[in-house]
Amino acid sequence: MTQTSAPKAPAASRRGLVILTVAGLALLGAIALDTTVVHIGSEADVRKQAFSPDSYGETEFPRIQKLVLEKAVDGLTLGPAVMADKAAAAKQYGVASTTGAIMLVKLSGVAADPKSGVYTLAVDGLPPDIKVRLQTGPAINGTDLRDAPGDIEFGKFKNQIEYQDAGSGINRAMKKTVLDGIDTANLTGKTVEVVGAFRLVNPKNWMITPVQVTVK
Repeated sequence: MTQTSAPKAPAASRRGLVILTVAGLALLGAIALDTTVVHIGSEADVRKQAFSPDSYGETEFPRIQKLVLEKAVDGLTLGPAVMADKAAAAKQYGVASTTGAIMLVKLSGVAADPKSGVYTLAVDGLPPDIKVRLQTGPAINGTDLRDAPGDIEFGKFKNQIEYQDAGSGINRAMKKTVLDGIDTANLTGKTVEVVGAFRLVNPKNWMITPVQVTVK
């Protein structure tokens, strides 16, 4: 019986194959070293890295509330000051912002009939030209609470949408914490003690976003 064998590959071909194999193993090793295993639900989960306005609001609102409660100025002091010199009052009492200083205020007033969840408050001792309004929802508008600390800046966010959403998330956290436990549909005629923030654009028009509301 005659035995035949397959022709052997040339030595150069075998060396090339070995080099390719070693290179392939090295590449796979590099990929393995550069790969991070992400478990669903872990801190590294990509879904955790996406910006959540509501999570942001829940985290930031307690700090903002504490700051406003500590630094709020009595409305009877703030009223005459903004009427006498808006710029000076903003510098003395306000938090700088690109679209009007944020004023932190505390006051007590009697609520009139609401319009779209906004109550006008009659505040004794306040200059009569000043109209005080309190927004109670269901929608809480504006970014006054976001801008109240003075350290939540656009540069900390990916884009303008995310920056705006941060303000909305803080407003929703405030509503959940402060307003949801109050019968905001029936405040007419009641005395309401408010601590909150408003943007000083027109000294005669205060639209307060609250951080604390007490109904007497």
